Amino acid sequence: MLTFMTIMIALVCVLLMVVILIQNPKGGGVDSTFGGNSANQMLGASRSSDFIEKITWGLAAALFVLCIVTALMVSSGGGGGAPLLSE
Repeated sequence: MLTFMTIMIALVCVLLMVVILIQNPKGGGVDSTFGGNSANQMLGASRSSDFIEKITWGLAAALFVLCIVTALMVSSGGGGGAPLLSE
């Protein structure tokens, strides 16, 4: 299960990087990246930036939740951490 969670975290990270790189920092958004008018006709100029922003926030929230759940799994004994040395 821990391997599955690690793969999910990696997948969400890659998707988050792609979605962030699609965004235009000057507010142009998807329309300037994917060919001008064709993206405007597909999503609309204002809806494309809202859609990408919602995807970004959703992936960020998913990454946060996956990391917390994985940390709880590891701390409850499911992980293979190094054993503590007792003196």
